[in-house]
Amino acid sequence: MTSPETGRRGRTLDARRTAELLPWGDLADEVEVVLRLRRRGAARAPERLHLDLSAGGTLLAMPATDGEIAVTKLVTTHPENPRRGLPAVRGELIVVDAADGTPLLRADAATVTARRTAAVSLLAARTLAPDPAAPLLLIGAGVQGRAHLEAFRAGLGTRAVDIVSRTRESARSLAAHAAHLGLDARVLDSPPSSAGEPRLVVAATPATEPVVPAELGEGSFVAAVGAYRPDVAEVPVSLLRRATVVVDDRDGARAEAGDLIQAVAAGALSWDEVVSLGDLVAGESVPTGPGPGRGPIVFKSVGHALWDLAAARLLVRAARAG
Repeated sequence: MTSPETGRRGRTLDARRTAELLPWGDLADEVEVVLRLRRRGAARAPERLHLDLSAGGTLLAMPATDGEIAVTKLVTTHPENPRRGLPAVRGELIVVDAADGTPLLRADAATVTARRTAAVSLLAARTLAPDPAAPLLLIGAGVQGRAHLEAFRAGLGTRAVDIVSRTRESARSLAAHAAHLGLDARVLDSPPSSAGEPRLVVAATPATEPVVPAELGEGSFVAAVGAYRPDVAEVPVSLLRRATVVVDDRDGARAEAGDLIQAVAAGALSWDEVVSLGDLVAGESVPTGPGPGRGPIVFKSVGHALWDLAAARLLVRAARAG
């Protein structure tokens, strides 16, 4: 699939067009399809390659295939970039025909990453959250915070959100965006410490210490997406000790999910208790955990190339239809 404007590179989608072709509900549905394909061995991806860069940056290379298309996402992450007015995530998603390598399209990797990560959390919330209509506590007002706000609004009908950010200006900006979407939005200086009513919580921060309230009540659902190194954690060990824990990818979590790695090291969690989202979608497992109501539910996501594959499948279909 070539075009005069892109020649042998295939079609190139900018950030705006990439987002337009990845609606939240459709993308969450496609992630579920890919999870099922993976269980049948029809969708495959190796562990992603990490290369440390200067100033705390990381280069990530993530290939995957479903037998019809093959994708590679090349991304650099630079946590300190926003302080300098630069994007924290940059990169490109390259999609080719798996049969002969013909270039199909290129898409903005930062947009794909933001949308597929939030779509995976949306799928998890649809599958696991005891009260999907609960108010949202959003910790982190960056790209992922905004993506999750939009995804939960579109996919769950979220009506109210409290926003906490280390930068109050960012929180106010996201609150204004939430109000534009029709949500009742408040900016808080810090997460509420009391358990209160069940709520949805999204943690999407570069914090190295836990930011999620430890006393969340039973019936709450947490999507923790910010910590992807063994030495950092957004969810406190005391919360994980009494939570039902589900991950997007079990192998990835064991290697990268600092929240869970630290809880296991402290004896507060066993890997045998951790369930994968793919197992739940396939109906081959049920959540396990403490307490009569199984405590709060914590969904830990570290990302996987198969979620990029899900996005690429949507993009290719849309490009072919258009």
